[in-house]
Amino acid sequence: MPVKPETNQTARHRILIVDDDPGQRSLLESLLRGQGFDTVVVASGEQALDALRTQLVSMMISDVRMPGLSGLETLRLARQAHPRLPVLLVTAYADIRDAVGAMRDGALNYLTKPIDFDELLASVRQAIGLTQAPPMRFGERHQLPAHVVACSPLMQAVFRDASLIAPSDSRILITGESGVGKEVLAEVIHAWSARANGPLVRVNCAALPENLLESELFGHEKGAFTGAHAQRIGRFELAGKGTIFLDEIAEMSPQLQAKLLRVTQDGCFQRVGSNADRVTQARLLAATNRDLEDEVRQGRFREDLFYRLNVVELHVPPLRERIEDILPLAHAFLADYTGGRTRLSNPAVECMKRYVWPGNVRELCNAMERAALLCGGELILLDHLPARVRATTASAPTAPPTEGQQLEEVERQTILEALRKHGHNRTETAKALGISRRALIYKLQRFRELGFDVDAP
Repeated sequence: MPVKPETNQTARHRILIVDDDPGQRSLLESLLRGQGFDTVVVASGEQALDALRTQLVSMMISDVRMPGLSGLETLRLARQAHPRLPVLLVTAYADIRDAVGAMRDGALNYLTKPIDFDELLASVRQAIGLTQAPPMRFGERHQLPAHVVACSPLMQAVFRDASLIAPSDSRILITGESGVGKEVLAEVIHAWSARANGPLVRVNCAALPENLLESELFGHEKGAFTGAHAQRIGRFELAGKGTIFLDEIAEMSPQLQAKLLRVTQDGCFQRVGSNADRVTQARLLAATNRDLEDEVRQGRFREDLFYRLNVVELHVPPLRERIEDILPLAHAFLADYTGGRTRLSNPAVECMKRYVWPGNVRELCNAMERAALLCGGELILLDHLPARVRATTASAPTAPPTEGQQLEEVERQTILEALRKHGHNRTETAKALGISRRALIYKLQRFRELGFDVDAP
């Protein structure tokens, strides 16, 4: 009997998820259940075909590259028995031949990882005949900690995505310039996860030389090397069933990358000086201020590790792209330093809004600490800001808002034109613009909120 989508619009639609990666399965299950869908989760094409024989499902979402039956083979066999079953394929390895084959064999759509949640959910709703999308706001299920500022649409989008994936066990790659707040985002994801009662263990991969970093991550046995006078427990063991956050992951040596790859594949590692396998159950979050795809092309970062880490990418935009956050952040920092006794003068406010903040939130924090120390009263003047910030005022045009609006319009026109040129393919558009795919998605979300048409015809 063919599997048909359920006709009752009030029923909970059941979606079959097929992926050999536990993190990806967990992500999709968490995302879809959070939107009110039932899910059936399996780890192989063979298990998917077994599930289709015994359960009624509304559609199937499958990875393409899997051991045993591939996603394309599973698609063909599933459509033979259930010709009306909607199938959505997802893969980290975008290949036009696979895409053509998938569409020829009846796939509803073909998406690439890291997944665009809006695009995925739109495809699911289209497949099962739901026309209205439920509102997606992180505040409905999660509250931001009091010290976290997210007033801009871009940061609202980042935390909305974080709220969707935090309950899963998926590995997450957090990207963004130095000082934008990647560690703060990791803290929020941990706090919103089912592991919140466990530890959040932080490791800065750029802060330690290679030999010490391996011991820091995996531990060592007594006598493993000169100076190893006692056994040491590594960070992966200390994390237990909590979360481990690896900052500056691009600084890791090729040798350590190979060992980390094994951890992402089967959760196993060995202490330095030991041949005994140990297993970690910690969730892995990684962060970098580099373009890891470019690092892969240059041969400095393993491609297989990149795809294992990049189950989901969250991009934290620089402060210059989220001007709405500058003053709320400044006020929050001043409240910490002065207990709320100081305020910013109007010239200081205008200067701070014009400055591009190359050091991002970290630079703003340092500027507010300096201003709090120098003001000696209740009002922070222009002279209390660092010289490099004040220099913005000296070189400012006579009508900065107008020029700012012109620059924003140029950026918007450039992005929308590139989007049309590449047939609304977001991956190709991001490559052409030289920005990450997630950064493009966040910008498009902001354009949509402003009333611009950013969707494919």
